[in-house]
Formats: sequence, C-alpha cells, structure tokens
Amino acid sequence: MKITRKDFLRLSGLSLLAFAGKRYVSTVSALAGSPEDAAAGTAKRVRWGMVIDLGKWQGQGGSGKCIQACDTAHNIPQIPDPTRAVRWIWDETFEAVFPSEETGYTRQNYAGRAVPVMCNHCENPACVRVCPTGATWKREDGIVMMDWHRCIGCKYCVVACPYGARSFNFSDPVPYVKQVNAEFPTRCMGVVEKCNFCEERLAQGKQPLCVEASPDKAMVFGNLADPNSEIRQVLRSRFAIRRKPELGTEPNVFYIV
Repeated sequence: MKITRKDFLRLSGLSLLAFAGKRYVSTVSALAGSPEDAAAGTAKRVRWGMVIDLGKWQGQGGSGKCIQACDTAHNIPQIPDPTRAVRWIWDETFEAVFPSEETGYTRQNYAGRAVPVMCNHCENPACVRVCPTGATWKREDGIVMMDWHRCIGCKYCVVACPYGARSFNFSDPVPYVKQVNAEFPTRCMGVVEKCNFCEERLAQGKQPLCVEASPDKAMVFGNLADPNSEIRQVLRSRFAIRRKPELGTEPNVFYIV
C-alpha cells in the first residue's frame, strides 16, 4: 500500500501524541500515587490548633505564668506605654473577647473574668490577604507566620485582623527586653509581630510554652487533622466556641465554656 507524504506525517503525529499522552498519564499517576499513598498522606496531614478550658483557667494564676514564659522566650519588649505595648498572649474580659456570644447565661457566669487571647491562626486569615509583600503567610500546617525582614510596617495586617492580635513596634524594642534570649531573633522598629504558636518548639517536638505553663491542662494543643489526637477528643466531648465566627475566618483557637 502506497503511503503519501501527507498520510505519513499524519500517522507520525498521532503516534507522537499517543506516546506523549502515555508518558503524561504515567507521570500524573506517579505524582498522584496509589489510593493507599493518598490515604497515608491524609493521615500525615497536620493542622495545629489549641483549646482553652475557661473553667480550669479561672483563679489558677495561669495568665501570669503563660505570659511570662512567652515574653521571656520570644524577647517581647515590656513597654510602659499601654498604647504601644507589644503582646503575643494577654488577657481580656469575656465580654470583650466574645461580644456576639448569644447565651446570656454564659455571659453571666464569665462576666468580667479574664480570658487569654492570642493570634487565632485562622483557616482564612484576613492578614495574609492584605499583606503587600508576603511578609505574613500561612503554612501548610495552619500556622500564620511573619517574616520580619520583609515587613515594611504598612500596618495593613494590623487593621485587617479582627482580633487585635498583631502589635506594631513604634520604637526599637530591644532596650525594653529585660534579658535577651539569644536563641530567638529580636525585632526592630517599624515591624509587626505576633504569636507564632511557638513554631520553633514544634520543630523540636515540644509543646508551645503557654501550654506547658498553663495550670491543670487548661490549654490543650495538638493536630486538628488527626481524629485520634487529644485536641480532637476534647472538642468531641465538650462544647466549644470561637471568636467572632460570623466573620468566616475560622480560628483554630477554641474556648470551652
């Protein structure tokens, strides 16, 4: 059978497409892995979160211990002017933390009581969306991070955060650090900072300092993606609330009332 030049080119093209398609499918299959590999990947997924038991927290002196541990480890400056204070974890009243809490009985029980607050490491962090330089970003494990070298001090993230969890360094913070911890970087004037869930300790297999310092396991930290983790067991067995859920930021810090 005589094959014209046109037929030869057409058949050659089809062969190349078939070969390329086969290689593409093989490559995609290799990247995707088997169903067993996918299941294993899901099992290994990490999404860090925290539960705070307000019943255990009250009257135990936990705030002072947790705040001091965090301040010392992370070189938090102790600035006298409250309008320029830098805070990673601090106390606010229940009414201020949960202004939209509808259950009046809960408010009666906790009215005026101190509630620990920090960065919520939200699933949908508004601060990340508004940062123009990428100085704040969300890691795969859910921790919302800061790169102080890339922060230009625009304060967009400060305004965007609905929880007031970010602090701006109006002055050089180092002179206000009582004893510098050389193992953690100090910041400079003109940058924003906040709680990082003690990610430097998580890398060593340790718990956040505030969790270790909290009284009577008032704080539980763990992997929300693991249904067998302690934090998931606590959330299944107790009723928990989150700050301003109507905003859709989905905080990964929960409170048990």
